[in-house]
This record gives sequence, structure tokens and C-alpha cells, in this order.
Amino acid sequence: MAISPYLRELRAVVGTRLLFLPGVTAVVFDEEGRVLLGRRADDGTWALIAGVMDPGEQPAQTVVREVWEETAVHVVPERIVAVTTHPPNVYPNGDRTEYVDITFRCRATGGQARVNDDESLEVGWFAVDALPPLSDRQRTRIEWAQQPDAAAHFQV
Repeated sequence: MAISPYLRELRAVVGTRLLFLPGVTAVVFDEEGRVLLGRRADDGTWALIAGVMDPGEQPAQTVVREVWEETAVHVVPERIVAVTTHPPNVYPNGDRTEYVDITFRCRATGGQARVNDDESLEVGWFAVDALPPLSDRQRTRIEWAQQPDAAAHFQV
């Protein structure tokens, strides 16, 4: 899995200890209403495209960058779907993280969906009624993103 120079430097100091990180998730729709997903290289599961913000980067910039880096698809963020904190996570290498995630609804504007880095095994467009196995959290964010003009979801 790719790791930014910033996170590599942090990990050199803190090791595998829990890091609380800002991240983004993209629920990307194409003109046919299909959702863009990637099959993760670290655990083989299908998921929405997501990533960690770099210092000085705006959340909307991060979502555009992450979708391009992972899938070669250009997007325009349309609105915020949710702001949530994910449960702590342990990666196969032992790194522990907890993410504050901003989920964006995005519209695809160009590019051809393909594996564009080492974070995905496969990338593809899926009809909402024919999604591969996804976690409940992933499915819920897709459902929220489909709601027209809905306010962002928050957990209180």
C-alpha cells in the first residue's frame, strides 16, 4: 500500500501506534448512475475510493487527487455526504489508525476506470442494484449519496 512521505515520517517516529488522521471517501457516480469501486490490494475487499489528506491540502482537493491516483478517473465533488469517525483499524503491517472521514458525492467527468496505482487489484463501475459484497458502512454511504439534495449525515 502506498504511504505518503508525511505519514512515512510520522511512522518512523511513532511506529505502529494509533494515529488519528483526516481522510476522505468518494462516492463517484457516472452518467449512467453507476458507482466507482476498487478492490483493495491490502485485504481484497471491494470499497469506495478513499485516502488520507496531506498537510496543506483541502478535503475536496484530496478526494479529486485520490480518485485520480487510484482509478484514473477525473471527478468533480458535488457535496458532502457525511462526516464521521471510523472505528480504529489495524493494517496487516500492524499500523493502527482511526480516521475522521469526510465522504463526498462526486460526478465523473473523464478518464477510463482502471487500476492506476498499487492500492487496488481491480477497479470498476457497478450498478447500484448489482454491487459486489461491501461493508454496511460502504453501502450506507452509497445510499446517503443517492439522496438528492440531502444534508450531510453526522453521528451525534
